[in-house]
Amino acid sequence: MLYHYVATDKNGKVQEAEYDADNLQQILQYLNGRDLRPVAVKPIQEQNSGFMTWFERGISLSDKVFLAKYLALMLRVGTDLLAAINILLADFEKPAIRKFLLEIRDNISKGKPFYVAFESRPKDFSIVEANLIKAAEASGNLQDAFEKLSESMQAEAELRSTVRSALVYPIILLCMAVGIFLFLVTFALPKIATVFMDSGVDPPPFSKIVFGVGLFINDNIFWILLGLVFTVGPGVYFFFKVTLGRRIMQRFLVHLPVIKNIYRDLAVQRFASTFGTLMRAGLPILQTAKITAEVVGLDAMRVSLIRIADEGLSKGLTIGEAFRREKTFPKVVTNLVSISEKAGHLEEVLETLAVFYSKNVKGNIRTLVSVLEPALLLFMGILVATIALAIIIPIYQLTSQF
Repeated sequence: MLYHYVATDKNGKVQEAEYDADNLQQILQYLNGRDLRPVAVKPIQEQNSGFMTWFERGISLSDKVFLAKYLALMLRVGTDLLAAINILLADFEKPAIRKFLLEIRDNISKGKPFYVAFESRPKDFSIVEANLIKAAEASGNLQDAFEKLSESMQAEAELRSTVRSALVYPIILLCMAVGIFLFLVTFALPKIATVFMDSGVDPPPFSKIVFGVGLFINDNIFWILLGLVFTVGPGVYFFFKVTLGRRIMQRFLVHLPVIKNIYRDLAVQRFASTFGTLMRAGLPILQTAKITAEVVGLDAMRVSLIRIADEGLSKGLTIGEAFRREKTFPKVVTNLVSISEKAGHLEEVLETLAVFYSKNVKGNIRTLVSVLEPALLLFMGILVATIALAIIIPIYQLTSQF
């Protein structure tokens, strides 16, 4: 529970702050250990308890970018970590971030390493970020680590923004197509089909099929939508959250035109960015390869990196030799890794590769969108034209009788 305390030190100076403790006794022990005399200690009621915790937002990527930039700046000007955390606590109101900052402050006060708070939150901070901070803390280069983290997070945020903005228009078109279809089969088509059937006109087979489909959907729209909810929901969870489902979806997507290039280039970009950053932080090469394997996102590349670590680097092969044995990576990547290792510029080359493949991903996404937009427009046109023809043909047949 979070407590707000007011206390005085030996000189009578009043100190006021917040502290996360299990009970009142623990916070009193904390104050006594710091030679503080408590004046007032009050628990702060949690606003997002119970049912509302389901809606509490976690730490977003933009939050992480701000934290990394701020901490790098504070360390650069000579501020100690505890003072920087206290300043951040005064500025942030988001519950998830405040809870995280309080955890960091509590760890520092108890003499625990700084990286422990990041390592204990795998949902908010990746294994790469936690290990990078751990290595930087051990070497005394936290400032450089946070600067590099802020740059890599900013690049990731820009890439995500590019993907989302590129897919907005196709998603709008798809929603419009579904909306038009539901409107036609729910309101327009059943009424028109009933008019023709009651008038004794025998529509052609094409119109009968369309009318039949429309009437069936209209009569069972509730059950159809309910079935979609209970099918799409678990399907999305399985294919995006469950490891087996993600692998099945990935194996399907990596064989599709354009999308397979996006997957491959994105995996190479993550590899180059992560591998180079961890090498620069001073992590052992075997650990670097295995950590990178967990974040590349492409199963084949993950297996290749683990094989590079276990069957190549651990047996004395150079990085270039170990990479040349793998066929998953593009030849340009393996060749550059081998050449740059000999020249002693591997980290710089990996950074260049990360930028290059990031641009490739953006270009492939633009290509994908340029294909999706006309395809969705064509789909909408075919949908509306099919229903329109099913209505026009019987009307023409009816008017020709007079």
